[in-house]
Amino acid sequence: MSGIPGRVTPNLFGIAFGFAGLAACWSQQSRAVGDGLWLLAAAVWLGLLILYAAQRPRDHHDPVFAPFLSLIAIVPMMAGPPLAAHARAAGVTVYVVGLLLTVLYGGWLSARWIVEDIPFATWHPGYFLPTVAGGLIAAQGAALLGFRDLAFVMLGFGVVCWLVLGSILLLRLFTQPTLPPGLLPTMAIEVAPPVVAGNAWFAVNGQRPDVVALLLAGYALLMVLLQVGLLPLYRQAPFGPGWWAFSFAYAAVAADALQWLHAKDVPARAAWSYVLLAAITAWVAWLAFRTILAVARGTFLPPRPAPAAPPKEPVPA
Repeated sequence: MSGIPGRVTPNLFGIAFGFAGLAACWSQQSRAVGDGLWLLAAAVWLGLLILYAAQRPRDHHDPVFAPFLSLIAIVPMMAGPPLAAHARAAGVTVYVVGLLLTVLYGGWLSARWIVEDIPFATWHPGYFLPTVAGGLIAAQGAALLGFRDLAFVMLGFGVVCWLVLGSILLLRLFTQPTLPPGLLPTMAIEVAPPVVAGNAWFAVNGQRPDVVALLLAGYALLMVLLQVGLLPLYRQAPFGPGWWAFSFAYAAVAADALQWLHAKDVPARAAWSYVLLAAITAWVAWLAFRTILAVARGTFLPPRPAPAAPPKEPVPA
């Protein structure tokens, strides 16, 4: 680890999560491009996992970082269905292992949030990740793999957690001091639940734009407009790992919009699809470029904690 100029924190798994979201978008339009991006997401995930595990971390006790650890299981769970298109048994296995880890960690973390005295001002929209994002992504994956009953179970898991946590997190954002600069980008995650739920519902109901899909689209519209209103706050955030919160959240918006273009058979659908794909690809590419630049300058990763000082020798009497 001596060659890493800083600490590898759990929110860095948002990089792999962002590439997975981009891969999911492209998979709707081009399987070849989508598969290439899934491989990139898997490589980034594996590299980060090795670097992170080498630190022997204990971030599952950290009220800020603990929710991001769920991405270690969520990213491979997302990759299960596209992998199953090439190797069914391998894809289902990867999905099921990711699902089990996601549900177990989400349940354990939810219990901690109830039992432990976590300051309200410490909460941030990343708390959506373990159970809301995990549950809704699991529902979409189950539907794509043909496990319809499991899809409804996980849809209930994700939606109920969204209703509970959504009210708590909005109350925190409305009534507590503004998030610290490094956590400001996590507010992008507020846009994710309705669009991820929309993607899951389209997978469950066969891409029909029914009443549920329309209701989710209405709330998604509000959350997109909210993001526009938050632009002045986002400008105050220094570039760092937290900025990758923008990647999956906005990729999920693009994926949901692509689903609607297909469901409504919009004129010039292919052209509009490529406009959306070009926009989200350019955004993720910009994040990747800024990340490489910041890593090269040594400004991207937080400093590693200083080693504990050795105990002093007792002074002879």
